[in-house]
Formats: sequence, structure tokens, C-alpha cells
Amino acid sequence: MKHIYLLFLSLLPCTIMAQERLRIVEWNVENLFDTEHDSEKNDLEFTPNSPRHWTRTKYWEKLNKVGQGIISCGEDSAMTYLPDLIGLCEVENDSTMIYLTQRSLLRKARYQYIMTASDDRRGIDVALLYSPFSFRIIKADTIRIPPLKDMKPTRDILHVMGELINGDTLHVILVHAPSRSGGTIYSEPFRIHVATQLCNTIDSIKSIERNAKIIAMGDFNDYADDKSLQKIYEHEMENISRYAIGKNGAKGTYRYRGEWGSLDQILVSNNLVSKVQQCRINDAPFLLEEDKKYGGVKPHRFYNGMRYNSGFSDHLPLILDLLL
Repeated sequence: MKHIYLLFLSLLPCTIMAQERLRIVEWNVENLFDTEHDSEKNDLEFTPNSPRHWTRTKYWEKLNKVGQGIISCGEDSAMTYLPDLIGLCEVENDSTMIYLTQRSLLRKARYQYIMTASDDRRGIDVALLYSPFSFRIIKADTIRIPPLKDMKPTRDILHVMGELINGDTLHVILVHAPSRSGGTIYSEPFRIHVATQLCNTIDSIKSIERNAKIIAMGDFNDYADDKSLQKIYEHEMENISRYAIGKNGAKGTYRYRGEWGSLDQILVSNNLVSKVQQCRINDAPFLLEEDKKYGGVKPHRFYNGMRYNSGFSDHLPLILDLLL
């Protein structure tokens, strides 16, 4: 980690030089919780006296591992370039975001953030980190998901409208849809319901700004051809992460029982498709570990069940480059 931190210290904000592209990252960081119990949330497993023994030492390690992963999303063969926008899933609260942006390895990047405060029972939310050098916030709002029958409260949708360095307006929508717990047949209607709320948001934006530039990203807990995603495609959105792969063996952002798949997605409005330079998975070697049971590699998790694994996340980050 030391060499990455030293490299980071030498980085300048990307907009000190003329910026020709916008780098966007989406990453489910797997349970970024602080160590304090929130009496209104079911977060006791992430406290010092829990079976996980979630101590401040592990918490700080997790924060710096997330920071290291984000920094690595800016590393190319030609140059190192910090991401401009980072959509994070599975973050607990303002405390975790303050520590991540101001006290972790990311502290010199001067990232700012906006996050939701949803009714999710575990207390997890979504957050957008942004560089104020390349993205100026115009407005932000959250969309509460009214629960269906038998549906647990889920994460709010985050909508952020901002101005880019070239003067264009960009709408960023961040989603963390309900899990597949209980099986696909049982849980799929909940994700379709979230997709419907997302589509309503897209339509609302376009009713005011017909040619709005929109990015919708996050952990959809569905694959590119599933019904929830198909519904979004009908609203002039294209999934440019559908065929994203990594450079070191990752064929998806997630691996389950030896099979790669992508539950994380990045969709862009049709008027941005021509601006897409690349969309790939960041599978830097340190984000991977050997899959001893099924062969090959898999994301290097911070925990395997209740067993401390000193990794990063069970998901890999998606990276999108847009030409300005």
C-alpha cells in the first residue's frame, strides 16, 4: 500500500491541466460500517463485541482499502488520473464518508460527497463522491422507494445534477436495488419496482430538459438481460457496462460459486453513447485472490462470512471514461 500512497501524494487534481475526459467509477464496497451501534438500525454485527469483532483497527483498514481501490481506478499505462465521480454502494452513514474523504488515503484528493439516508434496515446507503474541480453541484435529491407488499424498506435512489468543466450539465443517478435474497422469483418484483421509480426519475428529468445527459449506475442486483434492466432500456438508456471485463481475468464484477457475473451496471442516455471512450472492470491484482475451490481468481473480500480476510470487497469496481 505504501507505494500507492506515495504515488497518490504526487498527483495533482485532474483539472489543473486541460481535462479531456471524465472518469466515473461505480463500486459496491461491501459493508463499509463504522463501529458504533445505531439504535434505529440492525447493525450490531459491525460492532466490537460482535462475532466479527468489528474494531476501529479493522474499520480504519477498511477505509484505507477502499481509498486504495479508488486510487487504483485512476491508474493507466500512460498516466495516473484520479476519478472525477465515484458512486459507492453499501456505505453506512456520514461518519464513514467523512472519514473516507478527509482522513483516509483519499484525504488529499479533496473529494466531497452526497449520500442518502434511507430506511434500509441494515443502515446501508449509497453515496456519490465528486471532485469539486471537475463537477459543480447544481442540485441533489433522493427518491424514496415506497415498499410493495412483503418488501423490506430499501435504499433510496440518489439523483445529483451538476455542471462539468466544459459547461455541460450531467445528471447522475445512483441505485442499490434489493438483493436476490429469497430467490429470483420472490425478489424480482422488488427490483422491477425500483427500476420503475428510476424510470420515473429519468422521465421527470427529460420533461424539463429533453436532451438531458444522464448516467444511471449502481448495484442493480440483476444482470444486463433481466427484466428490471430491460425496463430501463425502454427509456433511451444504454447499458455500456454489459460487456465490460478486466485485464487480469475478471469477466464480471462479482463471482458466485465459480461463475462470473455483473450485478453492477452503468447505463448512459443515448446522447452520451458516442462520448464513451471505454468501460471496463478494475481487476487490479491486489483486488483479487485465488479461488481455491473453483479455480481461477475472485474478488478479494474483506470478510468471508464471519472470517476476517483482510481484502477489499466482494465486488470489483466499474470504470467509465467519457470524452468531453
